[in-house]
Amino acid sequence: MKKYIKDYLKLLKFVLPCKGLIVIATICMLVSTIFDGITLSMIVPLADRILANKQIIVPPNLPPIVGHWIDRINSLGQMLLLKYIVIFMVVLFFFKEIFIFVQSYLMNVIGQRVVMDVRNKLYAKFQELSLDFYVKKRVGELISRVTNDVGFIMNALSYGLTDLIYQSMRAFFLGLLSFYLAIIVSWKLFLISLLIFPLIVLPAVRISKKIKKLTSEVQKKMADLNSMLAETIQGAHIVKIFCRENYELGRFKNINYQYYKFILKSTKRMILLTPFTEFVGVLGAMVVLWIIGKEIILGRVSFGIFGLFLASLMSIIHPLKKLTNVHAINQQALSASQRIYEILEEKPKVVELPYAQDIRVFKDKIVFENVWFAYENEDYVLKNINLKVDKGEKIALVGHSGAGKTTLISLLPRLYDPQKGRILFDGLDIREFKLQSLRSIISMVSQEMVLFNTTVRDNIAYGKEGAKEEEIIEAARKANAYDFIKRLPEGFSTIIGDRGFRLSGGEKQRLSIARAILKDAPILILDEATSQLDSVSESAIKDALYKLMEGKTVFVIAHRISTVQRVDRIFVMDKGEIVDEGNHSYLISYNRLYKRLYELQFSV
Repeated sequence: MKKYIKDYLKLLKFVLPCKGLIVIATICMLVSTIFDGITLSMIVPLADRILANKQIIVPPNLPPIVGHWIDRINSLGQMLLLKYIVIFMVVLFFFKEIFIFVQSYLMNVIGQRVVMDVRNKLYAKFQELSLDFYVKKRVGELISRVTNDVGFIMNALSYGLTDLIYQSMRAFFLGLLSFYLAIIVSWKLFLISLLIFPLIVLPAVRISKKIKKLTSEVQKKMADLNSMLAETIQGAHIVKIFCRENYELGRFKNINYQYYKFILKSTKRMILLTPFTEFVGVLGAMVVLWIIGKEIILGRVSFGIFGLFLASLMSIIHPLKKLTNVHAINQQALSASQRIYEILEEKPKVVELPYAQDIRVFKDKIVFENVWFAYENEDYVLKNINLKVDKGEKIALVGHSGAGKTTLISLLPRLYDPQKGRILFDGLDIREFKLQSLRSIISMVSQEMVLFNTTVRDNIAYGKEGAKEEEIIEAARKANAYDFIKRLPEGFSTIIGDRGFRLSGGEKQRLSIARAILKDAPILILDEATSQLDSVSESAIKDALYKLMEGKTVFVIAHRISTVQRVDRIFVMDKGEIVDEGNHSYLISYNRLYKRLYELQFSV
């Protein structure tokens, strides 16, 4: 129970920014609930005075104020009383519907605002978390948190919370009314009323717990579906080339069927709540009819009083039925809330120190000092790295795939932090710098070309906020991208599509290089920057790359021999360690690993 309350309070934290709107909506619900009670009370004069033309018979222990009003009603004629009731009910329902409209609209506003805020928080958290988090999580699963899971919360807050407050109020006021009438009419009725509610509530709670577990499975399967969709859509060309359409279709059908089974199980239990609640309610009402019918026949209670009691009792069944459904909806939301909080409460591994400072200028050297690094639950991929790079020096890292080259340069902008050792900029540990400040002096061109589904202009300008048009054009010229850009349907305003699918590999890489040229950071990382260029494109862009490297401190993960031969020093890496260093002539003569790499990888 404590855990349920704790989880529910965490769910309600999402609505705290909207507490003012909730107060107004609650007041509207309170007023409409009172109107419901007043409407029910009209049964007594309508049944006894107007339809039966009899005096209203009430138990003697009613409050004096109620007795006074009943005496006045008894004194009115049938036609006059009918006129008053008709006018009163029209006015009452007019204002009641206004209050219902306002509270319904406000609760929908709250629900949509909460969804917007939660999605913003999730996306902000995605930007905050370190890269190691994304290594552990699938893209489709994270998308599911933002879409599917947040949808469950919206349903619970915009509808579930509305019904929870409104139906709770109705059940409370109508329950008080029916209990009071049961006490003054018959103690047997009071006991029956007490028995009905546990019979409805307790089984509903047990069913709802099961719904929560099933909802968790439903959300996992939806995450699996989203993940598979993301993978197969992004890799559609691979699927087709290897003729795996039927295989992928089979996988999708299997996951979809599992989702279908869990959603049906959850739906079956939710639907079961309604007939069960109604049956118990009707069963109780029939027992009440049997007991109180004798009191009516003996003339001890008027038919109007009986009608009011039975109507109030049956009216409680509806809010209780709604509350059981609300409880089931909330169980779904609690499951979704837990998954969302898993993200929101995730701690980034790379954090900014409280006393972190801006890096004003890079003026001396970069030092890797006894650096060890391992990905989570894996062996060390970097071992005792000691490396010094002077300002303006250009170095290359070469080695077999998996030697640790990309991991090493990923430590420079603190995409990861080493488990041992430190990296120094001008004698200061890079952990003492603010992250944005540190990354602002580093630019990268990666073999994994990340382009966005926006214009060519925006993709180049991504490297420099507020870049002017002439700066963008000049960067495109230096990257030898200007000519092909001008041939595009709308030039620099052309939308390049998701992941730049409208462009060739070489064109994508040239846009990435143009982006780095525009940023013009003093430290440049080239992670196999020419790997996607054909020989013609490489020849055309080679001079641009050399100009980009002028006056900068450059780290190159080498792929093309021309790039390797132009650097000051080459570091040979093997199994996470630096095993040798020197220039091309030295290494080709004295290092077997480098010579073999040269012959296998770098020879033209």
